[in-house]
Amino acid sequence: MEFHQLESFINVVNLKSFSKAADELFITQPAITNNIKNLEKELNTILLNRKNKKITLTEHGKILYKYAVNLINIRDTAKFDINLSKNKMEGNLEININSVAEQYILPYIIKDFSETYPSITFTINHKDSKQVCNDIIKRGNINYGIIVAEQKNPLLEYIDLFEDELIIVVPNTKKYKYNAYKKVAIDFLKNQKIILSDEGSETHLLIKKALAEQSIDLNDLNIILLPQSNESIKKMVALGIGVSIISKCAVENELKLGLLKPYLLKDIRIKRKFSFVYCKNRCLSPIAEQFKNFLENWATEFNSKQDISK
Repeated sequence: MEFHQLESFINVVNLKSFSKAADELFITQPAITNNIKNLEKELNTILLNRKNKKITLTEHGKILYKYAVNLINIRDTAKFDINLSKNKMEGNLEININSVAEQYILPYIIKDFSETYPSITFTINHKDSKQVCNDIIKRGNINYGIIVAEQKNPLLEYIDLFEDELIIVVPNTKKYKYNAYKKVAIDFLKNQKIILSDEGSETHLLIKKALAEQSIDLNDLNIILLPQSNESIKKMVALGIGVSIISKCAVENELKLGLLKPYLLKDIRIKRKFSFVYCKNRCLSPIAEQFKNFLENWATEFNSKQDISK
C-alpha cells in the first residue's frame, strides 16, 4: 500500500470522478484506475461501487477511507514538522466558510495568518453552515470550516470565533430622527418598506425564526426586495429605498462613515456565533492544525479590539 495509491483513492471519493481525481493529482486517468485496482487487489476486496455513473464507497471502502485520510495527514504532519524545524512552512489552506464571515471577517483572518506564515496560499469555498457540517460528517470530503453554529453536533468540535448581531439599519436622513441604537417597537418595522436578504440565505432564516418566536410573521411586514447581496442591500438603504435587518459586521464601515444609522428592536436581540468546526475523530492536516491553533488565539485578540456584539 503506497501513499500515491491512497491519494488516488481519497481524491476519487472526494471528487466522485476518476477523471477529476486525475486532474487534481496531475496524472492520467489510467494511472488513477490502476492505483485503485492495486489497492483492491492487495486488500482482496472492492472499495468503490461504480453503478449508473455514480461512485460510492463500499463498507470496506468506508473503513479504508477513514484510515487513508489519517495516514496522509500523518505523512504531511511529518513533512510539516521537518519544514518547521527549517523555519519554512508552505502549502495550501482550503477554507470552507459561510458567506457573511467570508466577506467581512475572513480578510482579517487571512491578513493576520499571512503575516506569520507568508508562504501559505489559500483556496476559499463558499458554503452555507449546514452544507459544511454535512460535508464533514456524512460525505467526509472536508475536515473543517467556519460556520454559524446554531445547534452543535456531538460529532464535531467547535471553537467560537466571534459573535455577530443583526440590527436594523436606516438611511441617515432627517426622516429617521432617533439616535443611533435606539430601541424601537416592532410597529416601527410594520410602517417601513423592508429590504431583506434572499429567502434561502442563513440571515433570512434567522430573522424569520427570531420574529416567529415573538409571534411575528414576516408576511406582516412590507418586504419589497430580497437581494442576494449585502452590498446591494446597503446601497439601497443608503439611497432611501427602504430599511433592513442585517449583520452588524456587514455595515460597520457604513456606520462609521455616517451613511447608515443603526436601530435595535425592543425585546428582540438576534445574535449568532461564528465558529471554526472540525471532526472529532479525524486528524487535521498540519496546516489546518496550525490554522486551528492560530484561530484560538486570534479570536481572543480580535474580539478584544472589535465591537461586533454591541
